[in-house]
Amino acid sequence: MGPDQDAYVIWDESVIEKPESVKLEGLCAVRSSKARRLKRIKPGFYNPPGGRPVFVPGMNWLQILLTGLKGAPYLANLRFWSTRGEGASDKRAQEQEVLSQLAQHWGKWVIHVWDRGFAGSPWASHALKQGVFFILRWQKNYKLQGPKGEQKAWQITRGKRSWDHRLIYDYKRCCERKTGVVAVPVSLADYPNHPLWLVVSRPGQGRVPWYLLTNLPVTSPDDAWRIVLGYNRRWQVEMSIRFDKAELAFECPRLFKRDNREKLIGIAALAYAFLLSLILPGSQPTRNYLLRFWCHRTGKRSRNVPAPLYRLRLALSLLWLAYRPPALPRLILG
Repeated sequence: MGPDQDAYVIWDESVIEKPESVKLEGLCAVRSSKARRLKRIKPGFYNPPGGRPVFVPGMNWLQILLTGLKGAPYLANLRFWSTRGEGASDKRAQEQEVLSQLAQHWGKWVIHVWDRGFAGSPWASHALKQGVFFILRWQKNYKLQGPKGEQKAWQITRGKRSWDHRLIYDYKRCCERKTGVVAVPVSLADYPNHPLWLVVSRPGQGRVPWYLLTNLPVTSPDDAWRIVLGYNRRWQVEMSIRFDKAELAFECPRLFKRDNREKLIGIAALAYAFLLSLILPGSQPTRNYLLRFWCHRTGKRSRNVPAPLYRLRLALSLLWLAYRPPALPRLILG
């Protein structure tokens, strides 16, 4: 496959926070990202004491999207689990189960993209055992077997000049950055016979480089850019989780039973998959109708901000309120 035909399976983890709940079924301790955001020091304001993380009741969340280098993503997998109570599990067991299922169905037809939360020899070794292609963002202080023996990732490429430079669009800050790229053959200490490549993306002075570990062959600058651009698509799953929490209210259900809560979130996940289908090229007439007549926006900001899912969700809500379907008769099961 070429870069334009590559299919990426993007993984990301999050949590559902229920800070005011104690007795709900299936809750466990999760690290609160909201508390971490609120504890950031603001100039001229009180400095919050302590640097320890805050843990609140909640559930762990794994979301996987299937996408290409361009176009709309598809919702491939969504699951929740807890480390306490009935059916308790842990993060690696859940992730290994999902990876085994995806490797069985898709094999080497897709490229798995993982963030630094998956970095480490145990997970990379498991991916090699499953025989899948992957792009894994490596921690700069984690060690690999390089040309000069076992070194930290930043030491392996220290002093090496970039192969090529390009202007890469930064989705997070909506600007282009001059970025350099270089690649070095490496391997894991536990699997020295499995050749890997460490691709380093250098976004310029003052920015943190990306150390990308992959088992795809990298023999030219074009191959290295293929890895960098593939990992750059990982921002899609970040926006996906943000949309699920903000617009579909994944954290709002107040149900005591764990099964009922997961069913309700499953219905919301189906609604999200339907909204993603409206972005596909074949749904353009329906999408244009909804945006034009039920969520029309004018102004420079509305034209430039890429937020079609937010407008589509609002358009469907307004359409439903205007033309509410008649109530369905209740079925009496004998």
